[in-house]
Amino acid sequence: MFWNSREEEMTRDDIEKLQLELLVRNIDYAYENIPFYRDRFDEKGIKAKDIKSLKDLQNIPFTTKDDFRNNYPFGLFATDMKKIVRIHASSGTTGKPTVVGYTKKDLETWSNLVARIAVAAGVTDNDIVHIAFGYGLFTGGFGLHYGLEKVGASVVPASSGNTKRQIMLMQDYGATVLVCTPSYALHIGETAQKLGIDVHKDLKLKIGLLGAEPWSNQMRKKIEERLGLKAYDNYGLSEVMGPGVAGECEAQDGMHIAEDNFIVEIINPETGIPVEDGEYGELVVTPLTKEALPIFRYRTRDITRIKKDRCLCGRTFARMDKPIGRTDDMLIIRGVNVFPSQIEEVLFSIEGISPHYQIILERDGALDKATILVEANANLFFDEMKKQRQFMDRINAELKSALGIEITAKLVEPYSIERSEGKAKRIIDKRKF
Repeated sequence: MFWNSREEEMTRDDIEKLQLELLVRNIDYAYENIPFYRDRFDEKGIKAKDIKSLKDLQNIPFTTKDDFRNNYPFGLFATDMKKIVRIHASSGTTGKPTVVGYTKKDLETWSNLVARIAVAAGVTDNDIVHIAFGYGLFTGGFGLHYGLEKVGASVVPASSGNTKRQIMLMQDYGATVLVCTPSYALHIGETAQKLGIDVHKDLKLKIGLLGAEPWSNQMRKKIEERLGLKAYDNYGLSEVMGPGVAGECEAQDGMHIAEDNFIVEIINPETGIPVEDGEYGELVVTPLTKEALPIFRYRTRDITRIKKDRCLCGRTFARMDKPIGRTDDMLIIRGVNVFPSQIEEVLFSIEGISPHYQIILERDGALDKATILVEANANLFFDEMKKQRQFMDRINAELKSALGIEITAKLVEPYSIERSEGKAKRIIDKRKF
């Protein structure tokens, strides 16, 4: 059983006392074992004995993805390779991948934390879990796999691809839990509908553990309608562990952060200064229990906010909202900051739109402009032209009202936007700099 009231119902004072103790220990550990941090701490005059409160964490410089790349592949590891039993890495599509390692102890910690978020979402040892994440260097598939086995669930490691076969396996094996990206969950639901499968009668799905990409609450509603399940968000990134950093409970009121294993901060992404409690900003994470790869103040680039009130479920760990976007995904359209998730929230609230869209970025003189390709459902697309124009006028008006600027939406044929078996490609950048 991974509901532990002694850990998950700690008082705020006890949480912060534990975090401080683990932080001080980690600073000493990193200083002794990682030349990168030894040099950085010496440069800033940071000593573990000088850390008297969690506010002193702000004296420690941020760690970024560039630090991983500059120390590629194993320069940030705190142990020698004979103690490393697992290596994962990012895709490296924009340069050298970020490489992370795990000791046996790290894998045990990771599995326990994933088990914790699975149980919070209602998963039990009676469930059959279908994992449609890719297995490989990506942390998602293996991370969820071992945590769900820890719960005692039966795990089907289907991996990604071949959606018709995925549906067949879920139907034949009686899967009750689906693990994949939100966009792929939508695609599974769409494909099932095309195949004439009634998800409420022919499938037994009741829980979706979905993550690895930002998704809105409007998208949650679409997924729950399409697949007849309750969809839960979870959060993690390979640099700080992988999935298991935070996850929603059955109240679906923010993702509980494993504060006995991580310190989280919310900063102004431009100044690096912490924002006031409850304000949106960039999430910064400091792992506290990692043996192979202790890092400090990792800038995730994800924009969210933190809530510290007690949840309806009884857990006292702070909760993070769904990230509304990333600082590196933020669009500046005619001087206004826009996140793709804001566009998604508007589109998915309008009846008649398929839950598939793309944002095309182009350069118009010195300014950027965006065109949103909106995929209508089949009935609407083949309706009379006048109704199509009225529908597009409504979409454009809703976008302008929500975003404060005019963005052109364009109706495209059903199924014309490419479906993804992993993370959806929402933005097509055609700008020339």
